[in-house]
Amino acid sequence: MYLDYIARRFGVMLLVIFLAVSINFLIPRLMPGDPVEAQLMQLLSQGGGNLGDIAAMVDSYRARFGLDQPLWRQYFAYWESVLTFDLGFSLANYPERVASAISGALPWTLGLLGTATLISFVFGTLLGGLMGWPQARRAWRIFGSGVLLLSSIPYFLIGMVLLYLFVIVWPVFPAGGGLPFGQTPGLNWQTVQGIAWHAALPLASIVLAETGAWAIGMRGMIVSVLGEDHITLAEAKGLRPGRIFNRYAMRSAMLPQVTRLALAMAHIVSGAILVEVIFSYPGVGFRLFQAIQAKDFFVIQGIVLMLTVTLAVATFILDLIYPLIDPRITLRRKG
Repeated sequence: MYLDYIARRFGVMLLVIFLAVSINFLIPRLMPGDPVEAQLMQLLSQGGGNLGDIAAMVDSYRARFGLDQPLWRQYFAYWESVLTFDLGFSLANYPERVASAISGALPWTLGLLGTATLISFVFGTLLGGLMGWPQARRAWRIFGSGVLLLSSIPYFLIGMVLLYLFVIVWPVFPAGGGLPFGQTPGLNWQTVQGIAWHAALPLASIVLAETGAWAIGMRGMIVSVLGEDHITLAEAKGLRPGRIFNRYAMRSAMLPQVTRLALAMAHIVSGAILVEVIFSYPGVGFRLFQAIQAKDFFVIQGIVLMLTVTLAVATFILDLIYPLIDPRITLRRKG
């Protein structure tokens, strides 16, 4: 039964990836004009680039993707490049490869968004539980109300406020970037300190905006489990309120939060685009912004493809583990 469920979910994942790759192929190619020639004309009009190199780049793309071939031939060539993880070259930064551009930005986004998501999840879940627990101190509800207000403010606006306060008014943190200017990253404490110092404001803006959202969800779940039988039984046994809160209420209400956390972790590769742009943080979101500005056709295509496949795989993994962690879910077919 479980193997049949895995096979069905795997088939859905493959269908999603197939449609995503196909749409990712078709939409740019249905647009008028040739992106390679457009980039060539743009560079020539600006007086930049070497004509020989640009001509070689155009020839390389036309030969690799068969741009002079019928659309169906280009489609199969694109699938071949996807399956071999060869996404070609960047138009704006030739001869940089698309895979190198993405792999260079991905660790920055994973570090920033992964850390921010985990911090906001832990603090938001605990705060929301205390806000919904009747026997918690009133101070937690007052403090939580202020945190909930922050959740209604977009994180990039919080980032702009933090940038103004701690860079312009009180110049405590750097204005942007991922490392101090001129510093080469390495496996040493100086690099760790530099990365942490530059990530402090982007991290704070995301945590301040997201903690309230996690708290709202957890508060609602705590309120919904208060009247359940296992809570009533624990109270009838005379257990301490703290133990009832930790061992019964929080554990029962955690499942939707864990599900949401799994989906949030799947989304972190997309980056907090506006936050990364505001702080010039060298993550995937900032790289995508630069590619859109430069009309870097293949980098945009590669990043969008990576995001789609990552989300599809993460959803598939979540579908597999969800029946194992929630005993209320059954895989039996009706009828």
